[in-house]
Amino acid sequence: MKKNLTEKIIGNHLLEGKLVPGTEVCVKIDQTLTQDATGTLAYLEFEGMGVDRIKTKRSVSYVDHNTLQGSYENADDHKFLQSIAAKYGILFSPNGTGVCHQLHLERFGIPGEILIGSDSHTPTGGGLGMLSIGVGGMDVAWALASGKFYMKMPEVINVELSGKLKNWASAKDIILELLRRYTVKGGVGKIFEYSGTGVETLSVYDRATIANMGAELGLTTSIFPSDNQTKKFLEAQGSSKEFKYISADKGARYDGTIKIDLTKIVPMIACPHSPDNVKTVKEVAGTDLDQVVIGSCTNSSLTDLMYVARILKNKKVKIPTIISPGSKQVLMNLIKNCALADMIESGVRILEPACGPCIGMGCAPNTAGVSLRTFNRNFKGRSGTDDAEIYIAGPIVAAFSALTGKITVPQGKMPAIKDSGKIAVMRDLIQIPKMEGKKTKIYRGKNIKPIQKFSPPEDIVSGKIVAKFKDNITTDDIIPAGAKILPLRSNIPAISEYVFTKIDPDFVRRVKENKGGIIIAGDNYGQGSSREHAALCPRHLGIKAVISKSFARIHKANLVNFGILPLSFVNSADYDTVKSDDVLEIIGVKSLLSGNKILKVKNISGNSVFEVTHDLADRQLKILLSGGLLNYR
Repeated sequence: MKKNLTEKIIGNHLLEGKLVPGTEVCVKIDQTLTQDATGTLAYLEFEGMGVDRIKTKRSVSYVDHNTLQGSYENADDHKFLQSIAAKYGILFSPNGTGVCHQLHLERFGIPGEILIGSDSHTPTGGGLGMLSIGVGGMDVAWALASGKFYMKMPEVINVELSGKLKNWASAKDIILELLRRYTVKGGVGKIFEYSGTGVETLSVYDRATIANMGAELGLTTSIFPSDNQTKKFLEAQGSSKEFKYISADKGARYDGTIKIDLTKIVPMIACPHSPDNVKTVKEVAGTDLDQVVIGSCTNSSLTDLMYVARILKNKKVKIPTIISPGSKQVLMNLIKNCALADMIESGVRILEPACGPCIGMGCAPNTAGVSLRTFNRNFKGRSGTDDAEIYIAGPIVAAFSALTGKITVPQGKMPAIKDSGKIAVMRDLIQIPKMEGKKTKIYRGKNIKPIQKFSPPEDIVSGKIVAKFKDNITTDDIIPAGAKILPLRSNIPAISEYVFTKIDPDFVRRVKENKGGIIIAGDNYGQGSSREHAALCPRHLGIKAVISKSFARIHKANLVNFGILPLSFVNSADYDTVKSDDVLEIIGVKSLLSGNKILKVKNISGNSVFEVTHDLADRQLKILLSGGLLNYR
C-alpha cells in the first residue's frame, strides 16, 4: 500500500491503534522538548509519576522564555530545571543559549523521528522531515515516564507547491497566504504535508518558518520531505550522520489537496489582532509605525537575519528597531561574517537569543503604539501593551519598513545571500547530564508549589455560568504571558489570580464567590499557546466544565488532563439561549464511560434543556472521570 510521509513515520512508531483519521493512536516518542514557561510544571508532573529515569531517546529542557531575572522567581525556576535535568537524564540549554525551536532544529533534528514539545510551535521540526507536535506539559511528562504519546489520528492534507518565489516574496508569505485562505481554525484535526516541485526551492529554514506558523492554522503539525535541502542543512550543522531521504510514495492517498503556485505569492502581512487577518503589504503600505521587532522562533535564523543585514547595510533605521537572533550560533555567525556590524551601524538594538518580545517579555510598544513584528501571533495585549496595534510580516518587509518608519513594500533587486555551506557550529552550549541519578539534589525555590490533584466529577455536574465568551478565545486571554505573570508559572495558587484578567477582570472574583462554575464559549476555544496553565488554573479555581461550539486541539487535551469536562453544543444555536449567571446541571456524566456521546443539560434558570456532546477517546474519558491524568496513573 502506498503511504504518505505522515503515515510512514507514524506507522514506524505505532504502538496502538490504526491509521484511521479520527481514531486514537499511541506512538513511541523519540524526543521531547520543554521551555521554561511550561517546563517547570511539566517536570513537577513528571516527578509525581515516580519514574527514576526518562524513557525517551533524547529530551531537552530549554530556558528561553522567562529570561528576565528581575527577581528571584525566574532564576530559582531555572536552577530547578537544571537540577531536574541532571537527575533524570535530560539535556539542558541554559538561559541565553537560544530559542528552543531554532536550537532543536540546529542540534537535534532527525528526519523520520517523532518529537513532542510543551510549546505550540514545536512543529518547527517538520521543516526537516521530523514529525513534531506541540502538546501540553502533562503529555510531555507522560512521554518522559512511558515513552508513549496518545493522539487522535489527523487527516493528512497534501499542500502541493509549484514554481519558485520571486519579487521579494518569502516563506513567511506562503504561510500567511494559507492563513488568509483557511483562518486560525481551518487546520484543526489536520496535518499539512508539503510536496511538489516548489518544495525543492525552499531551504530548511524556509520550511521551518512555514511549519512553525502552521500552528496558527490550528494544525496538529506540518511536515516536509527529507531531501537534498535537508541533507545540505544537516551537513552544515555537522549532523550528516542523521540524514536520510524520506518522502511520500508516489500516488499516496491524502484526505485533501491544496495547490499553491509560488510564483504568485506576494509579500503579505497579518493585521491586528489575529494571524489570519491577512492582506497584501501593498494594501496597507504607508501605515505609520512606532516600532519594528525582528526575531522569534519563526524568523530568527541565520538566513533571515542575513537578508535583514543586507537591506540595512549603509543605511539608518528611522524608528526603534529590535533584533533578536534565534541562537548563540546564529549570533556568532553574524559576528564572523560582519553582518552584525552592518545591523548595529544602522541603529538597531540587539537582544540576547531568546523569545523576548514575542511573549511580552520586554520591548512592549508605547501606548496605542503600532508595531511591525516577524513573530507568529498578534493577539491583543500579547505584546505587553493592551492597546497596541501589532502587524506580522516577514523579515524582509520588516527591514524595509524600519528604514522608512512606515509599512513598506520591498523594492529594487533582491540581494543574493552567499551560502558556502559552511557555518561556525556551536555544539558545546547544551549541558549533558551526568549519570548521577538519585544522588542529584533537586533545587526548589520558594515560588515552586506542589502539583494539585483533583477529585473525580459527580454524575450530575452543576454550577453557575460564570462567563460567556465569543469565538477564538486564546490561551493568552485565559492566562496572559508577559514579564509580570509568567514568573508565577510554578505557583498555581498565585498565577490563578490572573485568569481572564485581560478580557474579564472580575472573573476570578465571580468564580470564588460561586465556589466554581461553568464556562460557555464559541468556536475554537483555547487557540494559541500550549500552556496548560490555561486549563489547570481554571480547575484550581473550581471550573468544572467548558461548553463551547468547538475547541482547539491542545487546550482540549489539557482540559481532559486536569479533569475539566470539554463539551460541545449539539446544536450551536443553543449557545445563544444561555447567558451568564444561568445555573446549569449536566446530567449523567458517568454514563460517558458506557459509550454515551450525548448528555442533557438543564438550564435551571431558563427552565429549558439542551444537549451537549464530545469526541473523546475511551482512554481520555477514563482520565477525565478519574479527575485528571495524575489520578488515572
